[in-house]
Amino acid sequence: MGTAAMIFGSKYNYSKSEQKRLREVSDRLCREYSLSVIENPKKAPARPLYLDEKSGKPTRYNVYREDLREAINGNRDLQHMMKYLTDKGYEIDFSGSHWKMKLPQYRHFTRLDTLDERLTPDFIRSCLGWASRYGNYKARISYSPHMPEQYKNAWKPHQKTTGILALYYHWCYQLGIFPKGTDYKPASPLMKEELRKLDEITAQVRYMSKHNISTLSDLHADREKNQTEMNKLIDYRQHLRNKVRRATPAEKETLRAEKQGVTEQITELRKRLKYADGIEKRSAHIDNCLDQIHDTIENQRLNQQKQPVKTDRRREESLR
Repeated sequence: MGTAAMIFGSKYNYSKSEQKRLREVSDRLCREYSLSVIENPKKAPARPLYLDEKSGKPTRYNVYREDLREAINGNRDLQHMMKYLTDKGYEIDFSGSHWKMKLPQYRHFTRLDTLDERLTPDFIRSCLGWASRYGNYKARISYSPHMPEQYKNAWKPHQKTTGILALYYHWCYQLGIFPKGTDYKPASPLMKEELRKLDEITAQVRYMSKHNISTLSDLHADREKNQTEMNKLIDYRQHLRNKVRRATPAEKETLRAEKQGVTEQITELRKRLKYADGIEKRSAHIDNCLDQIHDTIENQRLNQQKQPVKTDRRREESLR
């Protein structure tokens, strides 16, 4: 490419159209020489997602697959399968030849045949009811039974929580992180996926406990203090850099060591600011997740209240 640039005055542009053209040429040559060709190439997932998928962590796609397997095997017809998924909190689109589903926090739907190429509408219909000998499965979402009373009221539906440390403890109990050694596992797919961020959540709880942060006001005060201190240290580090330029060789060593110490303090303050931003964003995310789970449970409760009425009507009609 360097030689071409010297001769023609421009560099080689490896655009998407050029990539497609080269792939077509490569496929043609492979077929001519009886070599294998990838007929339907798929975009590879991001490496962190790939590693989490491989290790069996509750990524979005693993959670989707697990709930789909339960919905297909445990329901005798498509209508009950769709109800099972919506009761779990999913949004579904079973129109057309490619069925799709998603959790409410995501903008885009995921095609079922992306999760597994066998998951076509015909295949799903043929597999319905494999394990539902005694009726259709009912999706249920429940909260952790281990939560102490002081954390049960840390969150109220559709109200932004200001007591963020209590909110985090509330969420950790819902995820089964607290207490240690519990057998409780979250039933909601939305909560299951949050377990993938276990290390991040526990680190944020430790930060708030260490720095006595209980409310959003405490968090904002902590962030403002750290930002002010960091700005002063950045100005002082620049002052030291200017002194190094004019210092003697002996003085430079001392100044550089001092500058290194200041840089380490700035790095630590940047980490604290990053924690503060992450905690504020996650607290809003937790509020939103709990609202969605609460709405799903309320919908389940209302549906269960309606069902006996329908049964009574059917009995009355049969008696007539």
